[in-house]
Amino acid sequence: QTFTAWCNSHLRKAGTQIENIDEDFRDGLKLMLLLEVISGERLPKPERGKMRVHKINNVNKALDFIASKGVKLVSIGAEEIVDGNAKMTLGMIWTIILRFAIQDISVEETSAKEGLLLWCQRKTAPYKNVNVQNFHISWKDGLAFNALIHRHRPELIEYDKLRKDDPVTNLNNAFEVAEKYLDIPKMLDAEDIVNTARPDEKAIMTYVSSFYHAFSGAQKAETAANRICKVLAVNQENEHLMEDYEKLASDLLEWIKRTIPWLEDRSPQKTIQEMQQKLEDFRDYRRVHKPPKVQEKCQLEINFNTLQTKLRLSNRPAFMPSEGKMVSDINNGWQHLEQAEKGYEEWLLNEIRRLERLDHLAEKFRQKASIHEAWTEGKEAMLKQKDYETATLSDIKALIRKHEAFESDLAAHQDRVEQIAAIAQELNELDYYDSPSVNARCQKICDQWDVLGALTHSRREALEKTEKQLETIDELHLEYAKRAAPFNNWMESAMEDLQDMFIVHTIEEIEGLIAAHDQFKSTLPDADKEREAILGIQREAQRIADFNSIKLSGNNPYTSVTPQIINSKWERVQQLVPKRDHALLDEQSKQQSNEHLRRQFASQANIVGPWIQTKME
Repeated sequence: QTFTAWCNSHLRKAGTQIENIDEDFRDGLKLMLLLEVISGERLPKPERGKMRVHKINNVNKALDFIASKGVKLVSIGAEEIVDGNAKMTLGMIWTIILRFAIQDISVEETSAKEGLLLWCQRKTAPYKNVNVQNFHISWKDGLAFNALIHRHRPELIEYDKLRKDDPVTNLNNAFEVAEKYLDIPKMLDAEDIVNTARPDEKAIMTYVSSFYHAFSGAQKAETAANRICKVLAVNQENEHLMEDYEKLASDLLEWIKRTIPWLEDRSPQKTIQEMQQKLEDFRDYRRVHKPPKVQEKCQLEINFNTLQTKLRLSNRPAFMPSEGKMVSDINNGWQHLEQAEKGYEEWLLNEIRRLERLDHLAEKFRQKASIHEAWTEGKEAMLKQKDYETATLSDIKALIRKHEAFESDLAAHQDRVEQIAAIAQELNELDYYDSPSVNARCQKICDQWDVLGALTHSRREALEKTEKQLETIDELHLEYAKRAAPFNNWMESAMEDLQDMFIVHTIEEIEGLIAAHDQFKSTLPDADKEREAILGIQREAQRIADFNSIKLSGNNPYTSVTPQIINSKWERVQQLVPKRDHALLDEQSKQQSNEHLRRQFASQANIVGPWIQTKME
């Protein structure tokens, strides 16, 4: 019922109608006529024969025309239509309705079914008890239909008197007013809608689309109709209308021709702000520039259809626009425009996403670079330090442990440097506008990283070399201490002995001391060699330090006996030896004199003794 009424609303423009949708399209003639009326284009000449083959050929011409409009007819063949297959016929008519009545609906960047639903929602938003969310149960109470009419023609509906609990009255009121005053035939049955749990969506959409087309071009259609009424009186007016079509078509085609290159321009911008400006320009185009052109296109089609109807009714030849200005040419140009528009929007969004990713990557690069640069601050100076030149062995070992910790830290930062380089590479591949500065900064980081690596290696070598040298020096110091201590003790004992007081009574005792002293003096050459060897150890340690620019921090850590002490005591020993020699020789001389006296005394005692004894007797 709905589809039949919709078809008749267009066929009556050609002075005909259908009674049974299953039967009346079987020969293809009225189907081809319906397509000519709703498209404004001429189809191939139909075959007037009554045979089945003629009917199939006519239906195929209609189906080919529908397919040429980009519509895919799935499982719908001419034979089914000719055979009166109701399901296939209704499917075909629904496809035609979608393509020519619903597909071109565009509201706030939505189109087709979504656009029609949004249009209904916008128009009925101010009305209480109306909440259009779909094309089935939202329309059951009839208030949405009445609200649409009242919004555009408030004088036709007393909306405040309608009751939500009386859906049949509401529906019939809307259907009758639409048919009587808006020239929209009744396509639905109120009882069917009310008594169905979920009204047929396709029927509701078809009927509602008639309201959309009636209201969206009502004012201009009325103006065009008035103009055509005047033109019917005089042929001159028809010519004027043709000229208007030609001019409007030329202007619209020129606008399309001028706009398509802008929409096909894919020149990327450097920054997201510039691309967002292009997106804003595109939205201005959608909001400001395109809608008037949509109206012009609708007006053009209305004018064309009206003109053709008036010419046919007045038995005038059909109007044939200039080459390239047919409605089909405009539709093709418009389709190209919308394809470019769709591609342009997709490109803009992709570019913005690309630039957002680039901005994210660039910010990520800057953050990682800043963190790395902050970490490297002072590292070169630290690695260039020569603090090991004045360090002790324990200090060197501590420095080596500290350096090992730094090497671990350095290795841990290797991943960040690789990430920085990888991000810079990705920015280059994505054609980031500020790649030169990114590359320069990345190169500086990489160069500095190489320098840090080289300095780290050099410092490790220097620390290990110094450690080895200090260990050698330490071993020399230990050997020095081990030999210097007994040698020092020997010299102190020698000095004590050389300065020791001696008391002798006989020549034998002094000669024993002289013999012991001579024995001591015989050890002095070996002692001197030992001294030289000990001093040589110290000199070797100093030589190694001087040769490797090592500044020894102080005295030998293993002993307090310095070379100066050894030399000083050795000199003292050297001084005491001759003094001891003199003292012993003097004492020897004294003992020799004493011995001589003793001998003299003894010989005299041998003579005097007996004489005294004799005298005493």
